[in-house]
Amino acid sequence: MHELGVVHRSITRAAPDDVAALAPYGTSTVHEAMGRLGLMRPYIRPVYPGAKLCGPAVTVLLQPGDNWMLHVAVEQLQPGDVLVAACTTECEDGFFGELLATSVRARGGVGLVIDGGCRDAEALEAMGFPVFSRAINSKGTVKATLGSVNVPVVCANALVTPGDVVVADVDGVVVVPASRAAEVAEASRKREDNEAAKRERLAAGELGLDMYSMRGPLEAAGLRYLD
Repeated sequence: MHELGVVHRSITRAAPDDVAALAPYGTSTVHEAMGRLGLMRPYIRPVYPGAKLCGPAVTVLLQPGDNWMLHVAVEQLQPGDVLVAACTTECEDGFFGELLATSVRARGGVGLVIDGGCRDAEALEAMGFPVFSRAINSKGTVKATLGSVNVPVVCANALVTPGDVVVADVDGVVVVPASRAAEVAEASRKREDNEAAKRERLAAGELGLDMYSMRGPLEAAGLRYLD
């Protein structure tokens, strides 16, 4: 059950070294390295091309059409943090824009992931402030109803606990539990190294059919070649 009207000031963030170790890897690599867990629904998209982020989550539970708690959350940011905002019910209103981004950046925040709407996309791109949202929507919000800050939230079907590492790029958004950050960073490195070797073989003309030993299983499954 969600707690309403609370701000948890003390959270356990993933270690900075582990966050830095995850940062070079794309969401697809991290998702696979973690056992295909932690991925947000694909309707969460960057509001401008090339946006990417990686950092510990400060979570926000919003009420529909109300961005009051985003302002509350900004005070809890530490340098390198990412705001992750969920809503008590589906809402695509424009919760966030250029002014809030300016405030987030002033506190050291490095981006936002929101299961809701965002506006001022052109200004956010000009600032280089990465936002990943379910919609771009000019419709404004009010400041009237309490939600919470730094409680576990479900954002676009992914569980986010305060302090978890959020990795986002053009391919999506993935959440790495803080306790697994080091392990997943190492698994991501090994996966990238393995892919580099495969890429060389494929570039040289070797077929996936042979590299992955697919011919026998395909024949056993009944695949026939007809000339």
